[in-house]
Amino acid sequence: MLKFDPRSPDQGDAYETSLNRIRALAADMERIGQGTPVEELVGGPSPLLDQWSISERPAGCLVGLASGHPLLLGTDRPIMTSDLWLVSADLKWARTLSRWYRLGKPLGNAGLHS
Repeated sequence: MLKFDPRSPDQGDAYETSLNRIRALAADMERIGQGTPVEELVGGPSPLLDQWSISERPAGCLVGLASGHPLLLGTDRPIMTSDLWLVSADLKWARTLSRWYRLGKPLGNAGLHS
């Protein structure tokens, strides 16, 4: 999750690094969808991961009471969002993998760190 300033065109190095990584992932996904072989996407040596397995780790998300959600109908309905990607520095907006949320009053300190 990244903090952003909706009033500034400069979001900082961490923001730009994440944006470039997401763009590269999206470009690879588009090329896979066009039938490009993985070997062509890699374009050179890549690391070998041996004795690997698929695992899981928690990703940041939001929990709260949703109103006006397009899929989860109701008022003040308890929900857990998809992965949290962005939150505005003024804590008024958040972007999850699925959609934007307007943020109301946080619960406690909301677990936010600079």
